[in-house]
Amino acid sequence: MLSIPINLNLPRTPNLITSLPGPRAQAIVQRDRAVTSPSYTRDYPLVVSRGQGCMVEDVDGNVFLDMTAGIAVTATGHAHPEVVKAIQEQSARLLHMSGTDFYYEPMVELAEQLAIRAPFPHPQSNAVFPAKIFFTNSGAESNEGAIKLARYYTKRSLIVAFLGAFHGRTYGAMSLTGSKVVQRANFGPLVPGVTHIPYGTHASLDYLEQQLFTTILPPQEVAAIVVEPIQGEGGYIVPEDGFLQRIREICDRHGILMVVDEVQAGMGRTGRLFAIEHWGVMPDIITTAKGIASGMPLGAILARPELMTWPPGSHATTFGGNPVACAAGIATLRLLESGLMTNATQMGELLQASLIQLHQRFPRVSPPRGKGLMVAVDLLDEQGNLDHKLRDRIIQEAFLRGLLLLGCGKAAIRFCPPLVIDSDQIQIALQIISEILSS
Repeated sequence: MLSIPINLNLPRTPNLITSLPGPRAQAIVQRDRAVTSPSYTRDYPLVVSRGQGCMVEDVDGNVFLDMTAGIAVTATGHAHPEVVKAIQEQSARLLHMSGTDFYYEPMVELAEQLAIRAPFPHPQSNAVFPAKIFFTNSGAESNEGAIKLARYYTKRSLIVAFLGAFHGRTYGAMSLTGSKVVQRANFGPLVPGVTHIPYGTHASLDYLEQQLFTTILPPQEVAAIVVEPIQGEGGYIVPEDGFLQRIREICDRHGILMVVDEVQAGMGRTGRLFAIEHWGVMPDIITTAKGIASGMPLGAILARPELMTWPPGSHATTFGGNPVACAAGIATLRLLESGLMTNATQMGELLQASLIQLHQRFPRVSPPRGKGLMVAVDLLDEQGNLDHKLRDRIIQEAFLRGLLLLGCGKAAIRFCPPLVIDSDQIQIALQIISEILSS
């Protein structure tokens, strides 16, 4: 076994020793500006050196409490020793061989583990597992593949997506995305055949059925309805009761596939392996990524086995299902089921209770919404309107106090920490935000 000594021993609370950004961070930011694309979004000048659990240290030795998990990716915490061990052992044996053309056991094992856990009906065929898996590099690639699979299987071309949705920035995924105009501006023409409707309400589905299906969108030509069980980039929006169940019913009635994007909500973040399980709805296709391998680049498409009828060569990938990423995914899944999903539920309840108290003390903070450790609050002005400037000021000030936050939606702060977070760290985060609001 290859062994790399790791001795982080980071404190479990923020510890700032320089002004921010520190001198080393400033120098790296300047180097970055000279050579990297200006399309990257950086909310504040954090230059990370290492991480442990819910804590990260920058290149100047400042330690931060991370409530972002690399945008909901490091589900098991930064550098979880079991994930690191799995990566080390696999990388010493085999770094890459491409599952498109060859076989290796980590890819098969992770596929089996995901397939048996897929929230799909019992197979209607002779399939042993309720799902078949296609591995990808990312959430965007997963959604690209789901579009292709849905169109291939149904022999239909039209797709329904939702305003506020984020499915990625590659062309097919971007065509589904309806989050921010900057993500689509000047990139047209996009993939045709996508219609967007408002998210999360029965009124929206009434509009789909009573207006669109009877005028410009023939339901018999719709391949898929693509939906996030909880909108991520759109603001951590939880849909109305019965919304997801009604989509399932619409799909069943018209022979449409229900594609559920679990890229951000999945892999234990809401306290269930897949967020759709909270509603007891069985989709036809699930896309996932982010938390699936604790930071290694990996995504997956899970589909009912009778849907994956595309022939060899019709869809493939060089790096998707890389053996090292799959080894990390196997370790991640084991950790999620050995306590981290339970912790996500418990700490999510504590987080929401604490945010309710914050709302009661500071009315410009909305009541929280979300499930598990996928939670958000909106920031409001004195008239009760969404206030993105206040949201942005709080995020910047939190960074200067050692707390890492990200926004989403129009004026929301999202809380998506590593699932290893404890109650003391949640209270520290809320105390920092409270001090900012008081000031």
